[in-house]
Amino acid sequence: MNNPSGNAASRSASNRRPVFAGDIVRRAIVDAFRKLHPRLMVRNPVMFVVLLGSVYTTIALVRDVYAGKSGIGFLAQLAIWLWFTVLFANFAEAMAEGRGKAQADSLRKSRTQSSARKLPTGTVLHGRLDSAPVTEVGAPSLRRDDYVLCLPGDVIPGDGEVVEGVASVDESAITGESAPVVRESGGDRSAVTGGTRVQSDYLVIRITANPGETFIDRMIALVEGASRQKTPNEVALTILLSGLTIVFVLAVATLQPFAMYAQSPVTIPVLIALLVCLIPTTIGALLSAIGIAGMDRLIQQNVIAMSGRAVEAAGDVNTLLLDKTGTITLGNRQASEFLAVRGVDDATLADRAQLSSIADETPEGRSIVVLAKSKFALRGRDMADSEGHAGMEFVPFSASTRMSGVNLTDGRQVRKGAGDSVLRWVREQGGAALTDLDSLVERVAREGGTPLVVAERDANGARVLGVIYLKDIVKGGMRERFDRLRAMGIRTVMITGDNPLTAAAIAQEAGVDDFLAEAKPEDKMALIRREQAGGRLVAMTGDGTNDAPALAQADVGVAMNTGTQAAKEAGNMIDLDSNPTKLIEIVEIGKQLLMTRGSLTTFSIANDVAKYFAIIPAIFISIYGVKGPLEPLNIMRLHSPESAILASVIFNALVIVALIPLALRGVRYRPAAASLVLRRNLLVYGVGGLIVPFVGIKALDLLLVALRLV
Repeated sequence: MNNPSGNAASRSASNRRPVFAGDIVRRAIVDAFRKLHPRLMVRNPVMFVVLLGSVYTTIALVRDVYAGKSGIGFLAQLAIWLWFTVLFANFAEAMAEGRGKAQADSLRKSRTQSSARKLPTGTVLHGRLDSAPVTEVGAPSLRRDDYVLCLPGDVIPGDGEVVEGVASVDESAITGESAPVVRESGGDRSAVTGGTRVQSDYLVIRITANPGETFIDRMIALVEGASRQKTPNEVALTILLSGLTIVFVLAVATLQPFAMYAQSPVTIPVLIALLVCLIPTTIGALLSAIGIAGMDRLIQQNVIAMSGRAVEAAGDVNTLLLDKTGTITLGNRQASEFLAVRGVDDATLADRAQLSSIADETPEGRSIVVLAKSKFALRGRDMADSEGHAGMEFVPFSASTRMSGVNLTDGRQVRKGAGDSVLRWVREQGGAALTDLDSLVERVAREGGTPLVVAERDANGARVLGVIYLKDIVKGGMRERFDRLRAMGIRTVMITGDNPLTAAAIAQEAGVDDFLAEAKPEDKMALIRREQAGGRLVAMTGDGTNDAPALAQADVGVAMNTGTQAAKEAGNMIDLDSNPTKLIEIVEIGKQLLMTRGSLTTFSIANDVAKYFAIIPAIFISIYGVKGPLEPLNIMRLHSPESAILASVIFNALVIVALIPLALRGVRYRPAAASLVLRRNLLVYGVGGLIVPFVGIKALDLLLVALRLV
C-alpha cells in the first residue's frame, strides 16, 4: 500500500519549487532534444520554419567544410545559434511541463501500488464484515460497476460511489489537506476518489470508472500536458502567427532577385537569418508554455481544469454566481443579540436561551451559550440534581417540530426554534403571543439575520420571551474582493434560498451587485441562460446533483471535490479543496493567462520591428554602400554585416530564455478596467519591446567584436 500523505507532501513541495529548480531543468534539457522530432515540431508552424532553416544552414556548413572553404566561422556560429533558437523554444515548453510531470510521478504511485477487496456485484453486507465474500485483486483489474470493500487503512482502489457504510477518508493524496472528510452512502458526500485512504469504519464502493479513465488518470494526463488541447484563442493566435510567417517567407524570398539584379546576391543562410529574426519567434516559442503554465498555476491552487478552454473562459467571465452559504458567509450562523419582548428583561431571555442550548452541539447552539456567558456572565449549569439524577431532559431538534429545548425537573419547559413552530407550541400550552414579537422578527429578517423565538412554560402558563438574533457572518474582506471584481468589469450575483428581505440585507453588507432569493435549481439555470443570451460569460460553483445542470450550462463550472459524481462530471473544473470562494482566484488566474499571452505577443511583434532596423541595412550595405539609400535605417551603426546578423540572431535566441520566467509565472495581475490594462501593457511591453532589442543587439555587436568572433 502507498502513503497518500507522502504523495501530498511531494506535491506540495513541487508547488513551492522555484522556476529553475535543478531536477526540472535537467529533465527539460533532455526533453528539449526529444521535441526536435518533426512530428512534434510541426505543431508549432513558426518554430518548424526555424527548424528547417537550422537544418539547411547546417547542411550548408558541412558542405563548405567538405569543400575546404575558408572563413566558415560566421556560418558555423549562425548554425549554432539557429539550433539554440529551436532548442530554447522546446526548453520553454519542457520547463512548463516539468512541474506537472513531477506532480504526476507522485500521483502515478498511488494509482499503481494498491490492491482491492472485490465483492460480488450488488452485495449488501449490513455491517456483517466477517462473512463478506471478498476476493483480493489488483486495483488495475477493476472495471465499472464492480463492488469493493474498503476497511480502515485501505487505499480506495478506484473512483466510485459509496453504496453502503460511512467512514472518515484521508484525501491528502489528492487535495494535500491532512484533515479527513466524511464519505457516506446517499446524499452529496457519496463520491470517492481512487488513491485516497479509509481511516475508520468501512465502505462498500461501486466502481464508476474503468482503468485509464479515473480521476487520477485524468489528473496525470492534464498536469503532464499530454492531453492538453489548444484553446480557441491559442488556435486563433497560431493561425495569425502562421500567416505572418508566410508573409515574411514571401517577403524574404523576393529580396534575392533584387540582390541578384544588383549583381550582389545574398547567401541563403543570411536570408534564413533575416527570416528567423523577422517572424514572431519569441511568442511562437513561448505560446505553448504560457498555456501549460496557466493550467499549472491552477493546479498550485488545487484546482484541476478539464481543459485550457475553461481557463481562458475564466479570464473572460462577465458574471459570477456565488452561493451565499459557505462562499460569501461563513456558513455557521452566530448568535449576536437577545431581543426580549415587553415585560421580559434581556437577562431572563439569555438565561432561558442558554438553558435550551446547553446540549445543542450545533455552531448556532454553541454561539448562544457563549453570547449569554459573555453578555450576562451566565456560567455553565449543573445538569444533575443534588442526588446525582438527571436534572434536565433535553428535547432535540427535529425537522417535524422545527424546535428544540429542555424540560426541567421543577416542571418548567423551554423551547427555541422557528417562529411559527414556537408560537404553535405556546398556543397548545394555553398561552398567547405578544403583539411586539412580529416587529422583532421582522427587524431581524430585514437586517439579514435569522430569528429564533424563545418561549417558556411555567406554573403561570406559557409565554414568549423574545428572539435570538442569529446573524450570517459575512467573511472578512469579501466587500474588498467584490470591489476588485467590479474594477475588472465583473458583475457578482449572490444565490440564496433566504427570503428577499434577508437576501437584500446580506447582499448590501457583502457588496455584491445583485442577488437571487429563494433560489431553486431551475432558477439558477434560468439566470445563467439569461446572462448568456445577453452575450455574457458566466461562472459558478456547485457540489450537489441538483447543481449539475447549471454547472454544465455555465461557461466556467467549478465542482467541489466533496460533491457528487454528477456535479464533478458536469463541471469543467474541480476544486480539490472544495472551497467555493476560490472561484475569484480562478477568474484572476484566467485573466492573468490572457494578459500574459497578449503582453508577450505585443513584445514579440515590437521586437521584430526593432530587429528590422538592425538586419536589413546590414544585408544590403554591400549593394548600396554605407552612405546608400538605406543609410537612414542604419541607426544602430553596427560594426559589420556579419556582426549585425549574428547579434540579431543571438539576441533572438537569448530573449526566449530571458522571458521563460515571465511566461511561467505570468504577468503580474492588478484588477483594473480593460482599457487601463491595455494602455499599461502597450507602454511596458510595446515600447519596451521596441527599446530592448536596440540595446541588446548593440551590446552583442560590441561583444562579438571585442571577442574577435567576426
